[in-house]
Amino acid sequence: MKHLITLHDAFFGTLSRALAPWFLPTLARFTFAATLLIYFWNSARLKLGEGLGGLFRPSGGAYAQIFPRAFENAGYDESALSFWHWAVTLLGTWAEFILPALLVLGLLTRLAALGMIGFVIVQTLTDLYGHGVIDAPETLGAWFDRLPDAAILDQRLLWITILAIPLLQGAGPLSLDRLLKYRSARPPS
Repeated sequence: MKHLITLHDAFFGTLSRALAPWFLPTLARFTFAATLLIYFWNSARLKLGEGLGGLFRPSGGAYAQIFPRAFENAGYDESALSFWHWAVTLLGTWAEFILPALLVLGLLTRLAALGMIGFVIVQTLTDLYGHGVIDAPETLGAWFDRLPDAAILDQRLLWITILAIPLLQGAGPLSLDRLLKYRSARPPS
């Protein structure tokens, strides 16, 4: 039995040393790109106002998504909201474009992953309390049940887990972070 344990530890130790430094961060970024990048970009795109000026004038839908109760209390009149509402909505919309792009490119990856984790937490709290999902157990779901597909608790935990890998391990070798590190380490010619 001791020989089996030694063999097990040697095999998986070697495998871990060979793959973990590059495989996990690369897989996490690929998984994010394949499953969440377009989700976040589409969400952000729908928050933009019309035309080029829409980059600075969020749509009514943006306020309805980010500040549902405040927007309702304002009679769905964007001009009745404060500067703070506008700034948070605008910066949140931009973050929904910029942070996923940085993560997929592997540029400022740890900061982008941290920002995305914060974004997912705020998104979840807005869904729970702003949109009233806390009162919808079928959408909220529950951990440690037999159903793995709850839109809030199950999905958001998986998202944060995917984001935790590049946060803790960096972007991996196929990244702009690595390229910049390599270039800055080279002596000037």
